[in-house]
Amino acid sequence: MKSPRISPHAVWDFVKDLVIINAGMAIYAFGWAGFLLPYRITTGGLAGAAAILQYASDIPMQGTIFLINGILLMIAWWQLGWKFTLKTAYAVGALVLYLDLGQKLMTDDAGHLIQLLGEGQDSMACFLGASINGLGIALIFLSGGCTGGWDIVAAVVNKYQNISLGRVMLFLDFFVISSCWFIFNDWRMVVFGFVTLIVYTYVLDIVLNSSRQDVQITIYSKKHHELGEAIRELTGHTNTLIYGEGGWSHEELKIEVVIVHKREVVSVLRLIRDMDPEAFVTQHRVEGVYGKGFNVIKG
Repeated sequence: MKSPRISPHAVWDFVKDLVIINAGMAIYAFGWAGFLLPYRITTGGLAGAAAILQYASDIPMQGTIFLINGILLMIAWWQLGWKFTLKTAYAVGALVLYLDLGQKLMTDDAGHLIQLLGEGQDSMACFLGASINGLGIALIFLSGGCTGGWDIVAAVVNKYQNISLGRVMLFLDFFVISSCWFIFNDWRMVVFGFVTLIVYTYVLDIVLNSSRQDVQITIYSKKHHELGEAIRELTGHTNTLIYGEGGWSHEELKIEVVIVHKREVVSVLRLIRDMDPEAFVTQHRVEGVYGKGFNVIKG
């Protein structure tokens, strides 16, 4: 079938997403430049690895992020399409810009990053930096964006393999954070790294209202066939048709039920709005979804 025609709503939604991604990256970069980097605290992910490299060699973390993401974005363009790649490239570009600007603003005349909370406030800096980072990344995820780094790898792998990369990411985060011991020879900094990761993840989940949940969307529309095909092309998830009857009109109707990941809900709702503004839609949070495209039942 032909792809839905680009509507003014779609253009506005895309622009709005970019604005929110920009704000999210500004907040995320402030968490790093204002609290984590001055106190030489790291965390997991590509950003954490780039921070450790900066501590060890004075190579700016934004340079490492830009270089590695540049390679990953070429892979994303090839495998995931232009829309995902454009949003991710925008997010990465904004992060690099704000990290560079933030560190310049936070550097004193002696060339050292200013510790806003004063000396010896590593614990509070760890908590505040992680909380701010979690808020910034949550805004990016809510607008369908991606921060680059390992998220790109996960998106590419999940396109072809129905596996969860949670354990792999956890192992990589453990490796990155633990490696800072070789820089500082101080287990306290390793602990701060893990605390940062935990607080960051907790705040992220709160803002996203439990991002691990999936959502069941029920659609009452005369365009159920067109919507079903469009949603399948957009998300890869198929739909189920339930035959019903209108309680007042007594007309036969087909009710469309589809289960998607929480991060896909906004895109699906926008698609429904553009294809059938008169559709009646409900959504419900569901947990423990097993089957193709979701979780695997383990014995």
